[in-house]
Amino acid sequence: MIRISVCALAILSLFAASSSAGERAKQGSLPYDRFAENESCAECHSEIVRQHARSLMSQSFTHKWDEVEYFELALPHSLKDEKVAGVKSGCNGCHAPLAYLAGDIPPQRPSEGTRANDGVSCDVCHSITGFDGDVPFNFNYIMDPGEYKQGTRPGMESGEHEIAVNDFLGTSEFCGICHNEKDPYGMWVKATHLEWKEGPYGRKGITCQDCHMPRSDGRLTDDGDVVEGARQHTFHGVHFPERLSGAVELLFYPRDESVARGGKVVIDAKVMNAKAGHMIPSGSAEERVVWMHVEAVDAGGNTWHLPVDRKGFEGEDWTIADSEAVAYQDIGEIRGQEGFTGLRRDGDVPDGDRIYRMPYFDPKGRMTVAQWNTASFGPDYRLPPLEAIAETFTWKLPEDIPEGAVKIKAAIYMTMVVSSVVDYFDLPAAEKEPMVMGSTEIVLQVR
Repeated sequence: MIRISVCALAILSLFAASSSAGERAKQGSLPYDRFAENESCAECHSEIVRQHARSLMSQSFTHKWDEVEYFELALPHSLKDEKVAGVKSGCNGCHAPLAYLAGDIPPQRPSEGTRANDGVSCDVCHSITGFDGDVPFNFNYIMDPGEYKQGTRPGMESGEHEIAVNDFLGTSEFCGICHNEKDPYGMWVKATHLEWKEGPYGRKGITCQDCHMPRSDGRLTDDGDVVEGARQHTFHGVHFPERLSGAVELLFYPRDESVARGGKVVIDAKVMNAKAGHMIPSGSAEERVVWMHVEAVDAGGNTWHLPVDRKGFEGEDWTIADSEAVAYQDIGEIRGQEGFTGLRRDGDVPDGDRIYRMPYFDPKGRMTVAQWNTASFGPDYRLPPLEAIAETFTWKLPEDIPEGAVKIKAAIYMTMVVSSVVDYFDLPAAEKEPMVMGSTEIVLQVR
């Protein structure tokens, strides 16, 4: 699990002192009409608004799983357990900031079409001037909506509003305001910015925006001049297959290139997070499933599944797929469902596959997808940025396997939500569709 060094906190503290002049925006402090609607921004910034509309920033409240998680889990839980009562409003601080700031708590369902549906709107981000405190987390933003819109590019003019040049919007700390979260039990259940800060990207000054808002020459307004290195508002992250593709590199090394029938082959593997500046998975790590599946295809077309070799570290069972393992029992308790015994912990992941995860445990020590109900963590067996994890696969070949070439195929997959949870809540099938993050193939000879 992420541990923040004293040095990193000191840097954050110094940064906060220079960026957080003002008071934290509180629940009910700013009515809806203080913020421009996205449609009004589109009158001059149509391409930027189109990019934003496709992202999860604009869908942070309307996205189906986020809706279900709040209205069918977090909200009812907050009304029956005083320990987590704060999530009734707190979830909205990042997922429906306009509703939170307007005091519209709880907001109505997305089907009602309120301004909560704006999600993290254009004017929300361009009204943030800094954050309150030493560390950006739990929506501790400072807001100044109105005539001035915050931006990072000097020398710009607008006939519709004033522009305040604010370098803070170009920092990773800006993102950390909502991409770091400490739950009611004091656990860092989201620590994407902190992971970045402690990792090689943070040390090199490669910001969140450099990956998720890439620069490209283009127009900032529909009738404006082309400017160099305009930030694209794509916010393409885990829900974009093109962002996941190639994020993990797999390297396989067989100890023998040729094996006799009935013999044993040992394959060493290196699994590397080659693309993300934070852990994989990060953010909503409690609900993501990242795993490696390896299989062999012999000369006769038969397929053989190769489970990963165990390493023997404490808590390793949580990282090995097991179709008999059950978890998420707190869902039934939150929903008042008597006799609920839980769901398949690993969903549809084949038995014996390695899962790269950090289990979130509820106060009773059971694995949970309710990050606000997390009292402890299991082993952090995720993929750190620019580091490789070693795995080994040992396969005893059948006596009757055909002679000839055997292809060993390996792939790293990710699903947005564990499939058993998707099925239970009848979520869109895309949430459990495996997406390939990396793959490789080697060939052995059977003699």
